[in-house]
This record gives sequence, C-alpha cells and structure tokens, in this order.
Amino acid sequence: MKKIINLLIIILAVIFNFNIKVNSMENKKLYDIEIESITGEIISLSKYKGKTIFLVNVASNCGFTKQYADLQNLWEKYREKDLIVIGMPSNQFGGQEPGSNTEIKDFCETNFNINFLMTSKHDVKGDNAHEIYKWAKISYGKSAIPKWNFHKILINNEGIIVDTFASFTNPMSKKVILKIEKILN
Repeated sequence: MKKIINLLIIILAVIFNFNIKVNSMENKKLYDIEIESITGEIISLSKYKGKTIFLVNVASNCGFTKQYADLQNLWEKYREKDLIVIGMPSNQFGGQEPGSNTEIKDFCETNFNINFLMTSKHDVKGDNAHEIYKWAKISYGKSAIPKWNFHKILINNEGIIVDTFASFTNPMSKKVILKIEKILN
C-alpha cells in the first residue's frame, strides 16, 4: 500500500509540474514579460503599468516602412499622456528586416529620427515568437498574430489588448487616434 501511495504522489507531482509548464503562458500577465531593447537593455514591462502601449512589429525594407515617421509622430503627440510606442523588428515577412540590431537602430535614427522604444529583433509569430506575442495570441486571439510587417496591437493602461490594426492602417489614422484618445482620456 505504501508503494502505491508513493507512486501516486510521484504521478501527481509529474502531472502538476507538467501543468505548470503548459499553462505558464496562459497565466502570464503583460507586466510579467520582459523585453530587450535594441541596445541590449532588459526592460520589464511592469515599468509601463498604468500606461497605454502601442506595439508594432516593424521592418526596414517594407512597403510600410514609411509608417516609422507616423509612429514617431504618434509617440511625440501622446507620450506626455502616457502612451508608450514599442517597435519590435522582425524578419519573418519577406525577409524585410535582415539587418543586425545595430543596423536597424542606425537606419531608424538616420531615416526617421526614431526615439521611441525599439526592441531587439525577434520572431512575432509561431513557436519562436517573442513572449509578448505569445501572450497577445492567448489574451486576444488570432487577430493579435501579425500577418505582415507593421501590424499594430493597442494595449490599454490596465494591460488588456483593446484592438489590433492591420499593416495598412496608418498609426496616425482617425481610427487609431480615436481608440488611443478614448483610453487616454
């Protein structure tokens, strides 16, 4: 009988540990996630608790690359009202972000005078997606998964995704601005 009890304890321990690993992403909150800036600094998203986040997967050689200018304009217009713009470079769509983090940073600063938060380059979909995109998929569903470069995710000041926007939706469009202002006001 003692052997059976010990075996049951071991089986339950294995099952319990397995469930923790499987469900760990499902139980994660936005503010539990860390990102690496394009310069290598590790940033806990808990730093942005109470702020609105506009997350965009970006690429330097895309037809939508000119949206960098409007992302910068959005950042400049609303940063004093606690909007955080985060650009996450990804090379998953058409190989349009082949450069290193240093090359991406130089391109953004030289061509668009970017000073909003840029992360290091990551996958944004699939098994190797950055944790923030895995969280977004679990939290909001398939529409949070980028289908191309410059897909946008709007996260309110409580860490909840309120909307996503396709690549062709300009960051300074009326549709985006109305959603952001509704959160900020």
